[in-house]
Amino acid sequence: MENKQAITVIDRILKNLDATGITSDTLIDDIKTLRTYTIEVENPLAVKVLRYTYEHIENNDSFLIPIPEDTPLEDESLESDTEDVIETELDPIESLKYVISLIRNLDNASNISDLKYYKKALVDF
Repeated sequence: MENKQAITVIDRILKNLDATGITSDTLIDDIKTLRTYTIEVENPLAVKVLRYTYEHIENNDSFLIPIPEDTPLEDESLESDTEDVIETELDPIESLKYVISLIRNLDNASNISDLKYYKKALVDF
């Protein structure tokens, strides 16, 4: 995202998550502010993910969507490593920080793929 104000909001959200965790009041307002910047750059996927994100936080007082897993490599020797990744516990703050940080670069194909994952996970929740 090229908008300096949007980058400032992203940085503020990430800093506040580190400092205070998921606190509904200012966090939701900041996500709504960030959403207005994604509307300006006409990225409907980011707009929807941010809306679903703050609605999810309002309804659950947390962010209960896990970080998407990396696509496993087709190497059988890595199977045990992949299983360890699957068994990791959900960290709501880290997952929310990740989804917010994806907005920083909406031209990255990997970020778009992960945003699609979050959109589907939030809709299915």
